[in-house]
Amino acid sequence: MHILHTEGSNGWGGQEIRILREAEGMRSRGHEVIFAVALGGKLIAHARKLGFEVYELNFKKTHALFTIPRLLRIFKKHRIDLVNTHSSADAWMAGIAARIAGKFVVRTRHLSTPIRKGLNSVLLYNGLSDFVVTTSSAIIPLICNQSKLPPSLCRCIPTGVDPALLNVDPTAVEAFREQLHLTPEDCLVGTACFVRSWKGINDFMRAAELLREIDHLTWIIVGGGYVNDYKTAAEKMDLKGRLIFTGHLNSPYIALAAMDIFALLSTAHEGISQSSLQAAYLKKPLITTPVGGLPEVCLDGKTGLIVPPFSPEKVGEAVIKLKSDPALRRKLGEDAHKLVVEKFTMQRTLDEMESVYKSVMG
Repeated sequence: MHILHTEGSNGWGGQEIRILREAEGMRSRGHEVIFAVALGGKLIAHARKLGFEVYELNFKKTHALFTIPRLLRIFKKHRIDLVNTHSSADAWMAGIAARIAGKFVVRTRHLSTPIRKGLNSVLLYNGLSDFVVTTSSAIIPLICNQSKLPPSLCRCIPTGVDPALLNVDPTAVEAFREQLHLTPEDCLVGTACFVRSWKGINDFMRAAELLREIDHLTWIIVGGGYVNDYKTAAEKMDLKGRLIFTGHLNSPYIALAAMDIFALLSTAHEGISQSSLQAAYLKKPLITTPVGGLPEVCLDGKTGLIVPPFSPEKVGEAVIKLKSDPALRRKLGEDAHKLVVEKFTMQRTLDEMESVYKSVMG
């Protein structure tokens, strides 16, 4: 099978990492994978480093008359069988080009936010695609309703974890905790994400402020993004010595493994979060909001505790409950690990994506 991935976003986050890992997996299964990425997209360098051929295209509407013919040439040169689109801009142009060339199209929707109502959705998710893949079950009814897409042509395939990447050396974990001056008595509550408002960072920090006087309780935020803004807020909350910012870590797995509790308090836009899956695989009890795909991993009372969005008081209560009950933490963590192994590995992601590709092509 000859597959073309198109990406109109120029960022580097969970969406782009999913695309690249999926491409690696498909290549290992004998498929040829090519990329067409927006000018300046950070995915370009990462994909080329792994040996993929990448075309840089301008997916702005004003360049459609140039970009669509170029896509048609790429289809012909690489004998493309199927196009997998990922963002709105590339979905329009690659979808139109694919329809002209008679190619199959799979549209992956990575966000859990509602799609635009009206003709736009009908064209983009129905007319210009043969199948829609989402990363959260919660968005499927909205997509099908607004695009008039039959439910049989839409499936949730979350981004699975790679157990090999999560084989963390216990001595490295111990060293990480020692660097933070933590003792075995200390409970480390952490989150890992691209640091921005809708990841619930304010609620995480506010919970830390509310529990500032609790002994043996430390909080950590792992990830890059708008970190400096939150550092300033942390100073005003007098959280020095209680809240740690690591900034971006190329390999966050040691930090995740060092946590005693993992929290992701997203208020919008969340699919099935990679960091929550990774933490769950590492046997960490979860605290999440019920936003997007988070409840598919954080099963309330089974693999973690669910709290309402914008509720630092409830976050604090959940943290105290888990901190004071190590047996409960172990039980939730063990069950979280089992859930990921059963439903959320990269092997399963690849199996299901390959199945979709084959079903679309008949």
